[in-house]
Amino acid sequence: MQFRPCIDIHNGKVKQIVGGTLKDEGDYARENYVSEKGADYYADLYRRYGLRGGHIILLNGKDSGYYEATKEEALKGLAAYPGGMQIGGGITDENAGYFIRNGASHVIVTSYLFVNGRIDYDRLRKLKDVVGREHVVIDLSCRHFEDGYHVMTDRWQTKTEEILDFRLLEDLKEFCDEFLIHAVDVEGKNSGIETNLVESLRTYTGRSITYAGGVHSYEDLNLLRKTGEGRIHVTVGSALDLFGGNLEFDRIVRICSGLA
Repeated sequence: MQFRPCIDIHNGKVKQIVGGTLKDEGDYARENYVSEKGADYYADLYRRYGLRGGHIILLNGKDSGYYEATKEEALKGLAAYPGGMQIGGGITDENAGYFIRNGASHVIVTSYLFVNGRIDYDRLRKLKDVVGREHVVIDLSCRHFEDGYHVMTDRWQTKTEEILDFRLLEDLKEFCDEFLIHAVDVEGKNSGIETNLVESLRTYTGRSITYAGGVHSYEDLNLLRKTGEGRIHVTVGSALDLFGGNLEFDRIVRICSGLA
């Protein structure tokens, strides 16, 4: 299990928000923490620890008055750790190459891939043609409903028809290098991991999976390792001491590396 650190940027600032509260109208999000440090500070820290595969997420839409400030902050993070960070938020086939050329190891995509609640495979093929499968991470952030975990798009506000299961992962794996899966119901709430979701993914081996959502204790990390049989990687946001939480960065690195 690898620790995949994060840098979330909203309104030009590195911050942690409560998942599901992000809205384009008024550039609003309920905040857990707003950092006085820039994305380059965090990216350089991750570089010094040798942590690869972390993600920088632009939380403002392209029509936001804050988008350029958020993008500039993201580019500072990429420049501080060339080839070490992934980037997501408003990624399409038109801008994916730009971010790869500016130091991102991968681009992370969700909403762009969906048309009328279904995955548009033509868009996937375009993205693959532009940057190559090896530079694509597909974000399948999901929320639980009676019939299963549905992928959510548009700032996690829109329920799609796609249900997260092995069939979907197998259909998508030829277009990507990894999957990033946020448990939307617990994201940013420090309430514990979505154990049932992790359990449903633990035997999948077609591509690497990084889980995000709800980690708020060292016990959560150990539970994730056990439930995911060590194959599912993890990102920790609001609970991390770097972002005002109680979990020590150094200790998380050691736990995920199997050293603690």
